[in-house]
Amino acid sequence: MKKFLFLISFLLVSIVSSQSKVSGIVQDESGSPVAFANIVFKNSSEGTITNDNGRFYFESDDTYETLIISFIGYDTQEIKLDQKVNYDLEIVMVESAEQLDEVIVYTGKQSKKNNPAIDILKKIWAKKRVNGVRKFKSYQYDKYEKVEFDLNTIDSALIKSKLFRGLEFIFQDLDTSRITGKTYLPMFLNEVFSKIYGDNSYQLEKEDVLGNKNSGFGGNQAITAFVEDLYTDYDIYDNYLKFFDKSFTSPLSKTGVDTYNYVLSDSTFIDNKWCYNIIYYPRRKNELTFKGDFWVNDTTYAIKKINLEVTKSANINWVKEIYIEQDFEVVSDSVFLLKRDYMLSDFAFSKKEKSRGVYGKRTTVYDNYKFNLDRPEDFYKAKSDPYDPRVFQQDSTFWKNARLERLNDDESGIFKLLDTLKTVPKFNTFYNIASIMASGYVEIDKWNIDIGDVYSTFGFNDAEGIRLRGGARTYFTQNDTWRLEGYMAYGFEDKKFKHGFSGKFLLDRKSRLILSGGNRRDIEQLGINLTATNDVLGRSIASSALVSVGNNNRLTNINLSVINFEMEPVKNLRVNLGGSFRQLSSALPDAFSLDYVDPSSPTGISSEIEQFDINTTLIYTPGKKTIGYGVDRYDVNENYSTLLLNYTVGLEGFLQSDFDYQRLQFSYTQPWQLGGFGRLTSTIELGKTFGEVPLGLLSVIPGNQTLFSLYNTFPNLDFYEFVTDTYATLHLEHNFNGRLFSRIPFLRKLNLREIVGLRGAWGSISDENIALSAPTNIPLLAPNDEIYWEYSLGIGNIFKIFRVDFNFRGNYLDNPDARAFGVTGTFGFNF
Repeated sequence: MKKFLFLISFLLVSIVSSQSKVSGIVQDESGSPVAFANIVFKNSSEGTITNDNGRFYFESDDTYETLIISFIGYDTQEIKLDQKVNYDLEIVMVESAEQLDEVIVYTGKQSKKNNPAIDILKKIWAKKRVNGVRKFKSYQYDKYEKVEFDLNTIDSALIKSKLFRGLEFIFQDLDTSRITGKTYLPMFLNEVFSKIYGDNSYQLEKEDVLGNKNSGFGGNQAITAFVEDLYTDYDIYDNYLKFFDKSFTSPLSKTGVDTYNYVLSDSTFIDNKWCYNIIYYPRRKNELTFKGDFWVNDTTYAIKKINLEVTKSANINWVKEIYIEQDFEVVSDSVFLLKRDYMLSDFAFSKKEKSRGVYGKRTTVYDNYKFNLDRPEDFYKAKSDPYDPRVFQQDSTFWKNARLERLNDDESGIFKLLDTLKTVPKFNTFYNIASIMASGYVEIDKWNIDIGDVYSTFGFNDAEGIRLRGGARTYFTQNDTWRLEGYMAYGFEDKKFKHGFSGKFLLDRKSRLILSGGNRRDIEQLGINLTATNDVLGRSIASSALVSVGNNNRLTNINLSVINFEMEPVKNLRVNLGGSFRQLSSALPDAFSLDYVDPSSPTGISSEIEQFDINTTLIYTPGKKTIGYGVDRYDVNENYSTLLLNYTVGLEGFLQSDFDYQRLQFSYTQPWQLGGFGRLTSTIELGKTFGEVPLGLLSVIPGNQTLFSLYNTFPNLDFYEFVTDTYATLHLEHNFNGRLFSRIPFLRKLNLREIVGLRGAWGSISDENIALSAPTNIPLLAPNDEIYWEYSLGIGNIFKIFRVDFNFRGNYLDNPDARAFGVTGTFGFNF
């Protein structure tokens, strides 16, 4: 009975909130679903297309009496709509008597030559760079953006479940998605209003954020960073559209002809402009493609309306739906400007029709365009402060005028709902669990302390045996201007306590001048990267791996103290200047010795290194996006390059430091989005040490004896197998994102992804440095005869979370205990 009442109330709400709603399935005469059939209300341009399973749902604020269904090879159907709400329609398409002629025109290679839709597409390519704001010298406009998260697919079973017992009040006001037809409950809303200024002659654009309003989980940076990922910029005229670190082929791209089928479906007046309607759908399954349609003007060949829906077979995880709508307005009779951009993402563990998930919805509205306003170049270079406190404190009058699209009742109710939810203990428990999983820290609000991180609690290595670690940090808000952190650890084999603590203080927010310092006494695997660690809290996975290959016993006791100044004089350019004092000794001297020749020692040999260094580092990350303005910031995107230049000077005698030397290091990491061919990541590292130093201060080619796939290491090298004072390394790793496997029938449904890697290293070590470390008990070898190289073949997205790499060693197979082949793997939640 309750289920029936819920259904009745749901239908009533649906009728009130929209005038016409339809859903159903389109099948052929044999009962097979007809995918990508065109569905429109008669005498309108409002419509959709069926999904891979032949199903559809859409709605309109207007009332319509007839539905038209069409598809190439079938007779067009007209369905009478007797009610405003018509659900679960079953439509059977009948094959057209002219099917053969239509197939000849629109399918196969011949369709690319004789298809009128593709002729129109070619004219779009020719005109795309002169449409929109590009037609003017300068421009400005208002931009209003709202991002919302909703819990979706809510039914009576969910409402009555134990999970929401005591929280039934949140389901009192439910709405229905006009895209999917699912009920949803808003849980998060963020609004931003800004003014955009641009000049095409200077090729400059700036955004002045005037208001930012947040409700929901705004205090948690890990969750907020995920929300920010929905702000990805895209242009439908680009060849590839990037969402969730995946590149989807645009239906307007020049490569689209090989990726999509195009059909000229209709033509009509829209806003007094004659437009053609073109339907498109993918030629193959399991590729990163869309389906949908667009309306294009017959003279300017500018897009008037377009919708894009990611196909269900697309090789993307945790996202069941991505739906995009863009509407353009006509200005001065020939200029088409973006008016509204809507994007919906349905996040879910499964792509099954009834699976529950979370909607992420972004709506961007553009208005008040102005052109050819004369402004100096300095105006565009002067950036506003998006973190000005006044931006976050705008009153209701400001937002009433700033909203270019008003909030509906559900969106307006989010503020009140969240205030109420925060008083419910059960909801706070749910929130805390999600927060711990996202950030790794347990929040203790009354003490303004976070406990963690929980993922570093347990470890194991040959020196410590089983290791337990616990830590904490101060945390008042996500934008704290100072933060203290620390941890304690204990090894059950060596029966010793270890610790690390640090403090950092933001002295100037504009230049991001930060003072930091700390101390660490611990055991570490130093042979896993080329740059000496100055992190007093971090710990490599190689020091805590539960399982390893070979004799993983070349560990080092480290006592490290650092002080550092950092500033960001230019956006994404960080300058570091600091000093460090470290004491290094072997954690297992019988297996791994750091002994070196020391004439001042009574024995002529020393086993401990004491070294004071001054470090200067430049780090440039063009394109990097962050959130927050406190001492800690969170990265939002990953698709940016990193250039690092490091200069280290060792000062002998200062604080009883042992060695005088200089080291120069450079690294460059670049991710390359190669459109439909996937993503390539490349890293090159170069370095040279000037002066004589012992093993503990030399540059070790990064080996990897763990079973984890670690980028920028060599999985077939043991730790300290190659030691250098001059080196060059190259790492290439390409993820095809399933492009090859999608063409193999029996692998297609598994959505596996192919990963290939190629790595190389060259280095040398001077005779003086070899002689200095002569007392050590490991061989000092460098890959100077020929470049050491490896390659790997990997399979990713196994059960959506696992990856396995098969690694092959190319040469130096005569080295002691050389590993010619190895298997590594990793796991994680990737789109």
